[in-house]
Amino acid sequence: MGKTSPIDVQKALKNAHYPSDKSELVQTAKKNGADKRLVKKIANLDQERFDGPNDVEKAMF
Repeated sequence: MGKTSPIDVQKALKNAHYPSDKSELVQTAKKNGADKRLVKKIANLDQERFDGPNDVEKAMF
């Protein structure tokens, strides 16, 4: 996997429920078979709580 794209993030977080905390998003990404590097990026985000997919993308990109 090269550079992470917003599409990769959307696929990894498919069916995520919001608001959600970081650990819930990590579990969702793992369940969806996301690349380990992407899961690690989510786990290392500075923000702890996300109100929706746009919050995740803002924090990541």
